Amino acid sequence: MAQTTFEEISAADFFYRNRDIAGFTNPSRAIFAAVRELVENSLDAAESLKIPPDVYVRLSYEGEASAETQIYRLRVEDNGIGIPARHIPSAFGQVLFGSKYKLKQQRGTFGLGGKMAILYGQITTHQPAYITSSTEMSKIYMYKLMIDIQRNRPLILDRKVLINKEQWRGTIVEFSLEGDYFRAMPKLLDYFKQTAMVNPYANLTFVDPKGRLYRFTRVTKEMPVPPKETKPHPYGVDVELLQRLIQITPYKNMLEFLKNHFHRVGEITAQKFLVFSNLSPSKNPKKLTHEEIVRLMHMLKKYEEFLPPDASCLSPLGEDLLKAGVLKELKPEFVVVHQRKPATYAGHPFIVEVGLAYGGEIPKRGNFIIYRFANRIPLLYDEASDVSVRVITAMNWRRYKVSPDMPVAILVHICSTKVPYKTVGKEFIADRPEVRREIANGLREVARQIQHFMSKREHVDRERKRLGVFSKYLPKIAQFSTQLAGKQKPPDIEKLLASVKKYGAEEA
Repeated sequence: MAQTTFEEISAADFFYRNRDIAGFTNPSRAIFAAVRELVENSLDAAESLKIPPDVYVRLSYEGEASAETQIYRLRVEDNGIGIPARHIPSAFGQVLFGSKYKLKQQRGTFGLGGKMAILYGQITTHQPAYITSSTEMSKIYMYKLMIDIQRNRPLILDRKVLINKEQWRGTIVEFSLEGDYFRAMPKLLDYFKQTAMVNPYANLTFVDPKGRLYRFTRVTKEMPVPPKETKPHPYGVDVELLQRLIQITPYKNMLEFLKNHFHRVGEITAQKFLVFSNLSPSKNPKKLTHEEIVRLMHMLKKYEEFLPPDASCLSPLGEDLLKAGVLKELKPEFVVVHQRKPATYAGHPFIVEVGLAYGGEIPKRGNFIIYRFANRIPLLYDEASDVSVRVITAMNWRRYKVSPDMPVAILVHICSTKVPYKTVGKEFIADRPEVRREIANGLREVARQIQHFMSKREHVDRERKRLGVFSKYLPKIAQFSTQLAGKQKPPDIEKLLASVKKYGAEEA
């Protein structure tokens, strides 16, 4: 009889064995995922200081790995907040260690991306990563490290401390990885273009393996209001979260516990809820039994008088910045944007921003060009599975004088403390009813505005044709009338043409 063996593996070992679920599915996708994860970390690091990001990315060719893949060296540099020296090894050498676990809007959600890129590089090239960072103006810390995959711990191979003569602050990450850049190139360039679109205050520089320079320059230094950390909303809690809060709470009664651990729960709301749930305000939360904790969780979800979450933990781009980004990258003839009011799903606040651009340099493709974003991250894969695409394709666009064969680009941006991604790879948004409804309402708003624009455009075209007919035939009519009347001098038709032009302008 076969004997079953049980063992425990570390988080790093799990992702070593299952790199596909983090987006590193093949050599071309791996190049894209590595660049994306590190660029997003860099953008977050600069925005946390409220300074416009400057991100430099260089991908250098190092040699052949196989007939289909090559070895590249990736370097990403930013002007962000930097990483304290004591945290550098774990921040880049320990999977699921990081600063992304606070309840507020941020690009990263799992504390996985940067480490996963380095882990993939180590798996495929067996080379260390080089990390340089400075949080102050006096010292620069340089680490050469690898990941102990079985123990999920950083292995520090070398460490240097330099005097920061140039007063530099930021982080540089450099490592080698196996990939297929030439298949990844279209997606990578599209990623930088779309990132520049939803981050119009950022400078992005990319140097590819052939030395070609791609630069996306900021058009403004205005930045969105940074998000604030928030507390969990009563509608979004489960038994595990309640038990964790009870373990750490310093408060000795249920009234103070509710007021201080939950979002938008004040004294009056807490008192009303305790009456509703038949709990004593003076009861010590640490003395709740497991059955009472389960009941408390159910009562929190049943109580209908909790205020909805506010949007202070969110950082939407805003209509002005979104419009500036679209104009910069797409150069359309007409653009309209709309930001919805905050909404919630399962106790998590979210805001939907929608844009629609027409004409200009937008090409005709036979289908709408759709740009999807989540927390200012471009989503480039698995488009057909995304809720935005499903809503867009389900709409009757012809009633708004728009058809897929027109040069139209549609943008949907969702920002939330917990974006409802369907996979760890963060490529498409799940079809949640609340999210679907907000996207649909936002699209209807911009569709009505383009309908007005198209109607006005049609009217102008009709008047232009009408004026063309007058301009073409009036001189001939005047000449023929002069001959019939037996006169030498034709009548002055300029006044009549001027009145037609004036009428057309007033109508338009």
